[in-house]
Amino acid sequence: MKAYFKYTKRATCCFLSALLFMLVACKKDSYYADGGLSDPNFKGNMLQYLQSKPFYFDTVAAVIKIAGLEQTFQQDDMTFFAPTDHAIGRIIFYTNQNLYQSGKDTIKTLSEVSPAIWRKYLMRYMFHGANKLNDYPQLDLNIKALYPGQNYYSYGNDILNIGVVYNDVNNVKYAGYRHLVISYIPDLNKPLNWISNDISSSDIKPTNGVVHTLTDYTTFGFNSDFINDVYATR
Repeated sequence: MKAYFKYTKRATCCFLSALLFMLVACKKDSYYADGGLSDPNFKGNMLQYLQSKPFYFDTVAAVIKIAGLEQTFQQDDMTFFAPTDHAIGRIIFYTNQNLYQSGKDTIKTLSEVSPAIWRKYLMRYMFHGANKLNDYPQLDLNIKALYPGQNYYSYGNDILNIGVVYNDVNNVKYAGYRHLVISYIPDLNKPLNWISNDISSSDIKPTNGVVHTLTDYTTFGFNSDFINDVYATR
């Protein structure tokens, strides 16, 4: 399965990527973390943007189609916090470990996972309206009472916190670079018990919204709920 093989191959690529990074470090200011050019505008809709980055999002684009969300990504004005193919490959890998250890059939193709399950977890990353980094309030994960970010309802009516972390530089508080953090809140009775993911690149602007890319090493869906849901259907 493509997502699975991408995951297993990525470890090999890491060494080569690190070497390449050192060779081209002098040019790094011209690029985003995901390898895209610094011009944030993309002449196409959100689905077309994802399809244009096959190294990062071809599995994500395939899952969008399985979930029946293709039209949404082509037409809706929305913000998408995009997990990478690597994140989907990892969740399939761990799901298959769980299924195998329980004597159940493992997943061999993406379409073996229920469209409803894919839809549920993709919608956890989708938000109405087009919001760039500057549209979100400041977040300090160490002092949430002072800089709490803001809670938002996703397309799936999950509650997530989104905020901008202001990093320190040269011992000057909040004077460094800024990056987005998105956090899933699984239990409303524990409103500060968050599962947080960093954003590697921000503010890519297709014609119908904004894409922020999550770092590679995130868990698709934020926790093990995806694994549990798939397990229940096998």
